[in-house]
Formats: sequence, C-alpha cells, structure tokens
Amino acid sequence: MTQPYQGPGPYQGPGPYQPMPYQPMPVVPQYRPLRALAIVSIALMGVTALGAVIQCVLLWRSYSEVKRFVYGLLSDEEIQSGMESIAGTGPLLNLISYLLIGTGIAYLIWLWRARDNVDFLYSPFAPNPTVPTNGAHRRSPGWVIGSWLCPIVQFWYPLQVVEDVARASEPPGQPGIARSGRIRALLYTWWVSWTGFWVIIVGGGSAAVVGMIIWIVRLVQVADSSDPEGGYVDIYDLQDYMVRVALAVDIGFTVATVLLVVAAITASLLMLQIGSWQQTRLAPPPPVQDFVPPPPQTPQYAPRRQHPGPGFPTYGP
Repeated sequence: MTQPYQGPGPYQGPGPYQPMPYQPMPVVPQYRPLRALAIVSIALMGVTALGAVIQCVLLWRSYSEVKRFVYGLLSDEEIQSGMESIAGTGPLLNLISYLLIGTGIAYLIWLWRARDNVDFLYSPFAPNPTVPTNGAHRRSPGWVIGSWLCPIVQFWYPLQVVEDVARASEPPGQPGIARSGRIRALLYTWWVSWTGFWVIIVGGGSAAVVGMIIWIVRLVQVADSSDPEGGYVDIYDLQDYMVRVALAVDIGFTVATVLLVVAAITASLLMLQIGSWQQTRLAPPPPVQDFVPPPPQTPQYAPRRQHPGPGFPTYGP
C-alpha cells in the first residue's frame, strides 16, 4: 500500500518526495528618518552642557570657601552652611550623570539607524542605488555600540564608524563633499573634544582622589611624628597642597565643560548634515526626458539679382 502524499502541492517526478530545505527570507533593509532622533539627541546634549556650565560656576563660587575651610578660617556656622551647599550640589552632579547616559543612548540609537540607512541607500531597494567601490563601512555593525565600550580601540573606532556613515551618506551630485575641510574639521573637532572631556573627567577625578588619599596619609604621618605633649602640629604645607588640589579640580572641570560644549555643538551639526544628505539620496533621480526633434522651419531663399537680359523674371526688393 502506498503512502498518501503530504506536501504543499501535487508532486510530479520519479522517486519518493523529498521536502525542500527551509531557506529564511532575506532581510530587506529599510529607511527610517533621522530627524526626530536627532532633535531628541541635540536637546539632551544642550541640557547636559547647560548643567555642566552651572556646575562649573558653582565650583568657582565655592573655591574661596574651600580655601578658608582648609586653612581653618571658617566658623561653625560657615562650615554648616558649606556642608549644606556641598550636599545641594550632589543632586546636580547626579542629574548631569543621568543626562550623559540618556544622551549617549539617544546618540547610539541615531548612529545605529544612520548606519542601517546607509545599507538601504546602497541596496537595490533604494530609489537611487549606488554600488560602493571598496565597501561603505570599515567596521561590522556590532562596532556601532561595541566601539564605545571596548578598551583601547574606543579611542579611534567610534570616529571611523561615524566617518564611514558620513562619507557613505554624501549626495551623488556632490562627490567628495564628506572629505571637504568643513566636514573633516567638524569630525575631528568633535572627536578630540569628546575624548578630551572623558580623559579629563576620568583622569582628573582619579588624580583628585589620589591627591586626597595622599593628603590624608601625610596628615596622619605628621600627626604621628609630632610631639604628643605639644599642642601644635605644623600642617601648613599640607594645607597648601590641598588648596592646590582644589584649584586643579576647578580648572580641570572648567576645561572639561568647554570641551563638552564644543563636542555638543559639532556633534549636532554633524547629525543634521548626515540626516540632510541621506534625505537627499532618498529622492528618486529625475526622469530622463525623451528627445524631441525641433519643429521644421520654412527654408529661406536669398533674393536673386535682376538679370539685365529680356525675358528673365526678377526677384528684387
């Protein structure tokens, strides 16, 4: 007895039925607008930079109180007021940290979408597809996020990812514009200011913590080596050292704030420029006009001269 055929359709051919292996459908790239994400990212960048500027002003306003506190010139009421002021700036620092995290998430979503749009613009599904000569990207899609987290390579891989997106997004009618001096200045200014900001924040913060530890250790050593019966301990040098540490913290945070503002401005300009280029590439090419021959013209004949002989017609004015 034969087995009944079970399959998607009538089977024709010799031999038993062999089902076709499953083949997944290819992923079709899609274009997604960048304007809304760019506006959100730019707004977060602006709020973060404004918070950093406010924090920088508060640090410099409290510098004189810090000096007086280190030298022991503050009264009990001033110390209590200073402690309340320091406690009040804590939530602002936390807010800046949260804003930095939110800005980073929004920017990475924008960058990921911008790279996907490049894949669409270079695919056959685009209205005006273009085939890249050596590939549109130097890094795989995973590096869009991983490049910011992986040690060592995080100093140049993110720049390459953004640079590739910018070069692949340039409009076909303006070849080489992504390599122009203006775009290169925006790219490198953004990256230098951004990396400089984090180097100062991480390196300067670590140096400040180390300086505080050194000050405490030296203070303990001076206290141990002093005469226990004496009522005076010379810590003037340690006080000067702590004041210099506080001044270095204020200067470092000021430079970091300036770099953060510069990075926010240049990154915003780059985001708007890349989004505009991709929107321009999305437009279909203009239709080719059919050749229309010019309308026929009536031939013009030159007038003949009057012949002196009889019997010939004349064409005179």
